[in-house]
Amino acid sequence: MSTCLLSGQWGEVSVQCKAKCGPAPFLPKSEVVWHNMSVVIHRCVSGHHSWRGGNVSVCGSSGEWQTATLRCIEIKPPVSHLCVLKEKCLRWRAEKYEEDTEDYKVTYVGSRDFQRSFHDRRKQFVSSKADQLELCLNLLPVTNYSISITAVSSRFTASITTSTSLPVPPAPAVYYREFETPVPTLRLRRSANTLDPISLYQVFVLPVEGIVMFDCSSPASSNPKIKSSAEYITAQFDVRHVGTEMNFTVGDGLDYGGFFNAPLENGRNYYIMLRAVSQWKSALKSSCVLWAEVRGTSYVLRVSSLSAAALIGLVAFFMMCGYSSSWFFKRTCHS
Repeated sequence: MSTCLLSGQWGEVSVQCKAKCGPAPFLPKSEVVWHNMSVVIHRCVSGHHSWRGGNVSVCGSSGEWQTATLRCIEIKPPVSHLCVLKEKCLRWRAEKYEEDTEDYKVTYVGSRDFQRSFHDRRKQFVSSKADQLELCLNLLPVTNYSISITAVSSRFTASITTSTSLPVPPAPAVYYREFETPVPTLRLRRSANTLDPISLYQVFVLPVEGIVMFDCSSPASSNPKIKSSAEYITAQFDVRHVGTEMNFTVGDGLDYGGFFNAPLENGRNYYIMLRAVSQWKSALKSSCVLWAEVRGTSYVLRVSSLSAAALIGLVAFFMMCGYSSSWFFKRTCHS
């Protein structure tokens, strides 16, 4: 206590103050902003941010610090570990407060080397509280994509590029039939596809001799000058020039895509296969469908069959005539 002396001045005070709690408490990855021996204010050091907890430490009446609960963590991008799974889905890690919901904008732009006019521009929005997210996109095949994900709250954007592979082309819908003519006309129906510029149809003729084996993934040579002793390509069509429906006559003697549509031999049986092919650079994928069966009947066999039928009919006719005559004579005698 200070006393006012007769001289009009305050007397000296002999009281000395000491901090009861000692040095300010240490918090990992933080620093002291303000300290008055009884109250300490903390903050996270550069490169870190407050994750949770209070930032004030108080010297209690017991002489011990009531330490702040501040927890500082390293500042990381709001979107990290971005990757593409199976050419379809995106996966990334979200850096945020656990209880917060983050909004993301996903933008992707696709282009193709073989189709300069092609552009696929789309965007999606997603909201989530999860620490790890996965979003599946409908990416088109054989396309180069640039994908960006923006965390709306921080306006932070992460980007990645990917290229999709060549898939197996869809086989067209065919009208399967069985023919007994060497010049059958076949039909197919198809829908437009984004891979039409790198796709074609091949018509194969397979002579039926014993066990017929056809490998769709590696059939006969596509070179029109090379013909296998078994199956061969009789026609080839650029899919871009095929409408939604197409009629094709096998064996009409015309040229299709550099392949001669040779007439089928009389008296032989054939399978007609349709092969859909998509090819880009070194990748080639194909699918096949049985289009028709041609059953050949030779001229001699046809004539023999007709002669046999006529002979049987003639014999039956004479037998009927003989039976009728016998019945007539018997009736006359009894009368």
